[in-house]
Amino acid sequence: MSESVVTKEKRDKEEKASVFRARSASPNGRERDAEIDVETEPEGPPKSVIREYFESAVVTVIMALFGMTFIVQAVKVPTGSMQNTITVGDHLLVNKFIFAPGPRLPFLPQREIRRGDIVVFKYPGNPNDPERDRQEDNIPFKINYVKRVIGLPGDTVEVRGLHVLINGQVLPEHMIVAENINDKAPLKIIEDTPRQGNEPYDVYYFARTVAAARQGQDLTSSSDFHYAVNGKPTKVPDNSYFVMGDDRDNSLDSRAWGFVPRDLIIGRAMFVYWSYDETQPFGGPIDFFANTRWSRTGTMVR
Repeated sequence: MSESVVTKEKRDKEEKASVFRARSASPNGRERDAEIDVETEPEGPPKSVIREYFESAVVTVIMALFGMTFIVQAVKVPTGSMQNTITVGDHLLVNKFIFAPGPRLPFLPQREIRRGDIVVFKYPGNPNDPERDRQEDNIPFKINYVKRVIGLPGDTVEVRGLHVLINGQVLPEHMIVAENINDKAPLKIIEDTPRQGNEPYDVYYFARTVAAARQGQDLTSSSDFHYAVNGKPTKVPDNSYFVMGDDRDNSLDSRAWGFVPRDLIIGRAMFVYWSYDETQPFGGPIDFFANTRWSRTGTMVR
């Protein structure tokens, strides 16, 4: 066989090979062989479009469930006990991480519950009215409530007329006189005096209540109220909180059913991500957009 034929066969074998050897010198002067893949075959069948969409959807669902479990939660406000701070039809995002149990790390946005925080919690039930707790919209440990924290663990709370006393001292609150014109509509403001520097949030009383207090009348608490009223201060137990609605004449709160255990608190209300005016009729998609309170979108809850 001629030398040219041998050379051609050798060249053909080298072209068909998927691996070649490269000789290189090591630092100690010895030669070593290195194998380098020229072509790598794909492992397994290629992903279809349906499979890629399915995998993306699974990852999205997992991330959403993680966020809803540990970070944020969406809730709807069905009642007017927090008017006008929060209106009926507001949809809120709740920060669940800020009050998460466990050790507090300085680089994480976690802290203890403070007086004045607006919290979302599981309704603890009313031992004084078990019949009402059988209603579908008021099931204990299932229905979410939104209220403002007034009393912290160990505080002595008393509601006296238009004022709340904490450990014998009047709690600074900015009082607004208002009128209820519709259970699902914001309160109509009657009188709003300038807020003082030490009044961090607003509370609302009906005009008749304010008028009676200004005339020196004894404001007899509702028969539904059993805690911190009628000249009977109450002490907040450990790991519990005394909460009240900002619409003081239209709120069943800790005055009625007592205290909120710490483990029932879901988190702190952050802001309104959508609000719908439930006083208006709904007839179709056009009404959906027309009745949306666009001005409340992004409103921070304080």
